[in-house]
Parts: sequence; C-alpha cells; structure tokens
Amino acid sequence: MDWLNLPPLTALRAFAAFAEHGNVSQAGAALNVSHAAISQQLRSLEEQLGAVLLDRSGRALSLTAEGEHLAQALLLGFGAIQASVQDISTRGAARPLHISCTPMFATNWLMPRLSEFRFKFPKIDLVLDPRGEVVELQPGGIDLAIRYGDGAWAGLEAEVLLSSPMAVVANPSLLQNRHVQTPEDLLDFPWLEELGTTEAAHWLRSRGVADAIRGTSTKLPGNLLMEAVRDGQGVAVTVQAFVREDLKTGRLVELFSEDEGRGYHIVTRPGVQRPPVRQFISWLRRQRKLRDEAAHS
Repeated sequence: MDWLNLPPLTALRAFAAFAEHGNVSQAGAALNVSHAAISQQLRSLEEQLGAVLLDRSGRALSLTAEGEHLAQALLLGFGAIQASVQDISTRGAARPLHISCTPMFATNWLMPRLSEFRFKFPKIDLVLDPRGEVVELQPGGIDLAIRYGDGAWAGLEAEVLLSSPMAVVANPSLLQNRHVQTPEDLLDFPWLEELGTTEAAHWLRSRGVADAIRGTSTKLPGNLLMEAVRDGQGVAVTVQAFVREDLKTGRLVELFSEDEGRGYHIVTRPGVQRPPVRQFISWLRRQRKLRDEAAHS
C-alpha cells in the first residue's frame, strides 16, 4: 500500500459523501461540515489527482466517468470499514464486563455498593471474579482488577480507589489479657489468612520476624475470614478500612498498624477501554468522591 501517495482521508470522505447523496449540502450535513467545506475538498481532490471528477456544466453537479469509478471504489471500501467497525463494537459491547478482585474487597466494599451500578447501568452484564491470587489481565479476558498494593505493577495503569493501611486485628477474647508489644509476641497465636494470599507471613517478614508461626494457620475465603476473626478464632492481617466499625465498637482490637502508602487500586491494561469499562471506572471514581466527601463532612 502506497500510503504517501493516497489523497487525504478528509477529501476522500467528502467525495464519497457527495457520491452517496448527490448533493453538496446533504454531503456537508452527513459529515457535519458546511457545503463550502465539501466543495473545497472536492476541488482539492481533483487537483491532487489531476482529473475531473465532477461535471459542472449543468445546474447540478454530477459525476464524470472518472468520478463514477472512484466513487464505486470508495463507497465499497468505506462500507467494508463501517461494517467491520460496527461488528467489533457490537461484539465488544456485548461481552460481559469482567472484574477481578479479592473476596475480601468484594464482600466488604464492592457488593454493598454494586446494586447502585446495576440500577444505573442495567444493560451491562457483569462477571465478578473474586480470588486471592493476582490474575493476569489479558485482551478479551479480565477487563479490570482491583488490587491492593502501592500501585507499581509493571505494564499496567493503576489509580488509587481506597487508601488504607494494613492492620493486625483480633477479638479481645483471643488475647486472654496477654500483652502484645512486638510482632514476635504473635507467633504463638492462631492465624487466619485469605485463600490465595500469604499476608501473615509477609507481614511478619516485613517486621523483621524470621521465625515461623508456631500457632495454627487457617486459610479461608475472604467472605468468611472476618467472621472468623470476630468470632475469636485467630489473628489476621486486613485492610484497616474494612474493620473501622469493629474497632470503634471494641469488637476487635488493633494490635499493629502502619501506613505504607498502600491501598486498593483500579488496575487496567494501557490503551483505549471498552465503553462498559469506562462506565464502571467512572462509577468507581464517583464512589471514591462520595466517600471522601463523607469523611470531610
């Protein structure tokens, strides 16, 4: 394809629109430009091609033989382009919006709010994929992930949704009046972790504890984890925002907490997103704004 010697697309579109409608004014309306702009593009195209495409001898413009030849090719080509674009757009819009997040986030943050999204966008089908492990974002697969961390994921775009430190929490009854001063003091306690994660071991290592946990370790889904913690079955590392009410009421106690500039992020692949993805991201941003306004009111 000799791209450099092709006429400008604007001129070709103007000529194709005129060939389709047979009228300069109607061609301008179809392209949302003035009839004068169409006339200018038609003359420019004739000059570049060195050919007369329009017969101006009568009261109305008509196509010459060369003009008919070019018009047939352009209408066929633009028609094929339009059909392909519509097919791709339709298939992309029809595919469900696929979201990956942890069970903990789904249970404590997303599900209580999701009915509002369903009300505002009833035609968008959702696939919610709650799992502990990090899932790779592939074209045609998962559209968007909600991940906890510092936002530094190579090759992906990340935007803060919920900033909150991690906290180690437990039911006061589990402590049995034992005084916890250092992370090492927790090694003998039973620990609870979300399936697919190693939050307990990671947190202990980050605090310089090399010894293994001597108490029992239980892994369970995120929607069950906090119920087990509230029931006094073990110590757990969780996002502080999810247990704020428990801490206020004294149902749980916070043993350790440090703000490391981490939080939940909206994570996507670089590039143009499908309309349902853009709408979901806009809705997430709205939820973030509402939360921030409530926090400062």
